[in-house]
Amino acid sequence: MGVFVYMSYTIKSAAVLGLNVEPVSVEVDISFGMKKFNIVGLPDRAVSEACGRVESAIKNSGLPFPRYRITVNLAPASLKKQGPSYDLPIAVGLLYSQGHLTNHELDDALVIGELGLDGVIRHVDGVLPIALAAKMLGVTTLIVPKENEKEAALVEGLIVIGVDHLKTLAAHLEGSSIIEPTPTTVVDFHPSTSFSHDMVYIKGQERAKRALEIAAAGQHNILLSGPPGSGKTMLARTLPTILPDLTLNEALDITRIHSISGKLKGRALVDERPFQAPHHTTSGVALIGGGSNPKPGQISMAHRGVLFLDEFPEFKKNALENLRQPLEDGTITVARAAGTAEFPAKFMLVAAMNPCPCGFASDPFHQCVCTHSQIIKYQKKLSGPLLDRIDLHLEVPKIDVEKLTSLNEGELSASIRERVQAARNIQTLRFEGSSLVSNTDMRAQDVKEYCPMEKTAEQVLTTAARSLHLSARAYIRIIKVSRTIADLAGVGEIMLEHVSEALQFRERG
Repeated sequence: MGVFVYMSYTIKSAAVLGLNVEPVSVEVDISFGMKKFNIVGLPDRAVSEACGRVESAIKNSGLPFPRYRITVNLAPASLKKQGPSYDLPIAVGLLYSQGHLTNHELDDALVIGELGLDGVIRHVDGVLPIALAAKMLGVTTLIVPKENEKEAALVEGLIVIGVDHLKTLAAHLEGSSIIEPTPTTVVDFHPSTSFSHDMVYIKGQERAKRALEIAAAGQHNILLSGPPGSGKTMLARTLPTILPDLTLNEALDITRIHSISGKLKGRALVDERPFQAPHHTTSGVALIGGGSNPKPGQISMAHRGVLFLDEFPEFKKNALENLRQPLEDGTITVARAAGTAEFPAKFMLVAAMNPCPCGFASDPFHQCVCTHSQIIKYQKKLSGPLLDRIDLHLEVPKIDVEKLTSLNEGELSASIRERVQAARNIQTLRFEGSSLVSNTDMRAQDVKEYCPMEKTAEQVLTTAARSLHLSARAYIRIIKVSRTIADLAGVGEIMLEHVSEALQFRERG
């Protein structure tokens, strides 16, 4: 019997860096020498520990494991490799290098997956962006954990093989037991309309409801200020019930972020707008994203949805100041020594705060115990440039007992959502062919093009800008809000009443 000559074998895999995906070649080489399993190519600890997982998984699957020197190179060597998703390509490469698998070529396949010690193939994060990148790279077959197959099958034109055990995959690759490809996930997309809140249950607060309707219609940021118990949190949590229906492209965008963050929870596609409400003790990294291998933070998890920051001034100052870039650009850039990652962060900010540390400065029925200097210090925790980026500033008063006990019901969220959707439809037609989605996306040059204003309205706005000492940014934002109010009214030209209402929601300094 002749001695088998071991050969090297290369398996395609991928690394997720932020929202970007880089191809990785898993090169496996077996050579004669003292038994040793070595992984090179800038692996982190989780990748280095793959040696133990892969060896146990192969042996416990009843498959051969070499008793010689094993070298695995993850190329390019300059790219830091993180996480357990290289376990499966390393194991497959070892089986091919020994000549155990010979009947199936993987030249046009990409393999990812984590291995358990018993050979079970476990879920990994970031499969959707990997599948999208694989298609662009010309890969025809994608081998993924069984738990990830529906997510990967969202991408048309790929042969997706979902596997649950290494032994099953080996049988498929040697041709003795073929695994049927996962059918492409048919997206008969119906956004979720099931909500635990509804505007009909909020008593009074008509002005606040109107402000939320305007914010939802134009995707504007809003700040709610009022004493404890005035309903700020309930208003914020009810906002998603009046937002326009999620589109398929938005759902895919959200799903991509949730996939990388490991938040899909078995779903193939996210069908509802996200609502993120981090506590005010949340760190800056948790809020904006980061880490040695940058991951999306809370603001990116709120992409295409709502970011609710309760107790707004209590957040750390540096965390709040980090909001300025995404509020302006809709993206957040995380720079680290290993590289820079950019995450989408196009969210609606809903912030809530008390008027003073004790909370009762604006409550006519409770005595405020704060000194003037304490109130000033509390309010100055929010910088001018940050407040400038918030379109609607609203005082939320305490509700009268008569309104709380009234039998009169308010308007259903569904009715308000119809008006919001109609306004968004107008914006979709207006911005067709451009990168703009809603009124809040308009830049200064877009405002000139899309916001015709009657003479009287223009004069009133100019006068108000002088008397309120508005910055150029605040001036533009008032025009955007006026545009949204006009859209809700179904009017093409911005009229005096639209500007007047928009000015009512501006901070008075």
